Amino acid sequence: MPKKRSGGGLSATQQAAKFLGVSVLAGAVLAGIALPAFGALGLAAKGSVESFDELPANLKTPPLSQRTTILDADGGQIATVYSRDRTVVELKDVSPYMQKAIVAIEDSRFYQHGAVDLKGILRALNKNAQSGGVSQGASTLTQQYVKNVFVEEAGDDPTKVAEATQQTLGRKIKELKYAIQVEEELGKKKILENYLNITFFGEQAYGVEAAAQRYFSKRAKDLTLPQAALLAGIVQSPSRYDPVNDEKEATTRRNTVLQRMAEVGDVSQAEADKAKETPLGLKISQPKNGCITAVKGASFFCKYVEKVFLSDPVFGKTKEDRAKVWNQGGLTITTTLEPQAQKSVQSSLKEHVYKSDKVAAAATLVEPGTGKILGMGQSKPYGYGKNETEINYSVGSNMGGSNFGFPTGSTFKPYVAAAALEEGRPATQAYSSPYEMNYPSPVQTCDSSPWVNQDGATVENESASEKGPYRLKEAMAKSVNTYFVQMISDIGLCPVVKMTDALHVVQGNGDKLPEVPAIALGSKGISPLTMATAYAAFASRGMYCTPIAIESITQKVGNQQKSLQVPKSTCSRAMSEKTADTVNTLLRGVVDSGTGQQAGLTDRESAGKTGTTDERKNAWFVGYTPNLSGAVWVGSATQKVKMTQITIGGVYHELVYGGQVPGPIWKDAMSGALSGKPAESFNLVSIPDIDDKDKGRGDDDGNNGGNGGGLGGLLNGGTGDGTTPNPSFSIPEGWIQGGDNAGNNGNGNGGNFP
Repeated sequence: MPKKRSGGGLSATQQAAKFLGVSVLAGAVLAGIALPAFGALGLAAKGSVESFDELPANLKTPPLSQRTTILDADGGQIATVYSRDRTVVELKDVSPYMQKAIVAIEDSRFYQHGAVDLKGILRALNKNAQSGGVSQGASTLTQQYVKNVFVEEAGDDPTKVAEATQQTLGRKIKELKYAIQVEEELGKKKILENYLNITFFGEQAYGVEAAAQRYFSKRAKDLTLPQAALLAGIVQSPSRYDPVNDEKEATTRRNTVLQRMAEVGDVSQAEADKAKETPLGLKISQPKNGCITAVKGASFFCKYVEKVFLSDPVFGKTKEDRAKVWNQGGLTITTTLEPQAQKSVQSSLKEHVYKSDKVAAAATLVEPGTGKILGMGQSKPYGYGKNETEINYSVGSNMGGSNFGFPTGSTFKPYVAAAALEEGRPATQAYSSPYEMNYPSPVQTCDSSPWVNQDGATVENESASEKGPYRLKEAMAKSVNTYFVQMISDIGLCPVVKMTDALHVVQGNGDKLPEVPAIALGSKGISPLTMATAYAAFASRGMYCTPIAIESITQKVGNQQKSLQVPKSTCSRAMSEKTADTVNTLLRGVVDSGTGQQAGLTDRESAGKTGTTDERKNAWFVGYTPNLSGAVWVGSATQKVKMTQITIGGVYHELVYGGQVPGPIWKDAMSGALSGKPAESFNLVSIPDIDDKDKGRGDDDGNNGGNGGGLGGLLNGGTGDGTTPNPSFSIPEGWIQGGDNAGNNGNGNGGNFP
């Protein structure tokens, strides 16, 4: 039985036999003949190792994975994302010192031999036999390049990586054959360029450009002699010669490279000696990989961009196809994020809501008419520590957001009003609007089965003083719940469903809204991005545009740049211009004299709506100018915090209202985003104000007269005085985790207030 060394490796005799086998193999390869079976070496022509001739003729070289750079609309860098931190450069952009150093230490006869260096093999065989171990390798630079191609092709699959690096004669056969092909097709300079771009230099740096940036914060073309020698020395064992963790070992290795450069005549001995005396002079640039490193508070927007890329078929037919392109990288993604708007969003959130508060806030800004997302942020930063989160509160669950979005409260009411206006109801439409009432029943749905209030569910206004009759303008300004429940029962649920479909309003989990009257009060969870995009349709006079985050993408493959197709916003008419203009007039009244006065902008026209849900677990303000739409949500992501007697952003609140906390956030975010931008005007319509003497007169059709009961009272089968003493409804505990049918029978998820 052959003797083994104490370290468990092969004996000198075994090493010699191994290298002899390689030598014979190399000779056979160079002779271009098929390998017969070499039983003594454990090598078979078929079986575990393919014969030389049976290997595919061409080496498949995958595009090198590179870093992806995500930019804002002005070209400023937001973040870099990569599976391999690599930037491919041409040989002319690599310091001559670096080119000479890597050749000197890895393959000093690179320019003299072909794909296989027989002299090198014999030299290594002799040296290793003398040392009793493997002190010198015999692989040429070309062979090392081929091996790195195998590793690159394996990606992050540990099994494939192991196969690509296994020390077997089978792998050596493949390596040798493809090395011959590469030598014939590429030539020495291109092989050197490819090698410098593909090889791993430790500290997450792939390729010489990334390595130069990581260790010295400079370009590869600017590397000095001692810097180049250090990097060249790392390649053999990136962990052993890591200068960050072992400066002494790295220095010794660097000096070995310098001495070798002197021996082969690349530099003089005097130059080498001088370089050996210099300190390493590291200037480390920390790896900045992923959206967690995004600047301008844009981490969540960055992740949204990634989600768009991985989910949109424009980037590949299948999920696997899209992931392959993303992981290959080399992308330069120019986004719609506007630096001014993003800065304003983050500043406003930071001012009004602290990350340590019991509740969180999220804000999203969208450009009407284009769908461009200009700003997106939240009070709790992206991360995994205390008071941090990975959940993007601005988007739906399929894009990394909350499972269900957040109940919107009264910010849903403009959709009901728009549906009624589209159905021909006048802007002066009046309903009895009592303080409290049963949900009207039955209510027509989109199919033949009407909704019926089987449980006797009730709805009430925020204050007992809110008693009708009201017309639409005043009901919107005061956010009268019973008015909009009566409106939805009047026109039926189908017009509202059609309107929300046209505005692409869906629940946070992607489901359509249920056909129940409680949706009039915002009982279902919706994301801020969805709300901002829908309200943008009011601002653009009825044109809805799907939200977009990406302006353009170029991809670098090798040294070539190509443009990729990107998703485009699709715009469609959601309502008539007259309807949109009427809604704009109504919602302008909300910020002028209604519940949203604290959100009103002072230097330009604005419109919007407040919303607060039952038990004050959510508060909203959604508003817009003709050229910018924004949604702000404040609440608990788990829906367990009631915003009563609570301190938010250092300010104590007995009760939180939509106009009181989200409103100022919206105002400051919008003001900063619009600073220096044109102050455009709405196309307002004339809506007559109601006089006190008109109360109880009914609408223009002569309905709702007498004591104000009118339509509401008749639908409930009562006297119409609105005094039914039934309790209000509420959000069941655990709803946000999936209380499935809450609200589907009309009792909703809670009373919704201004």
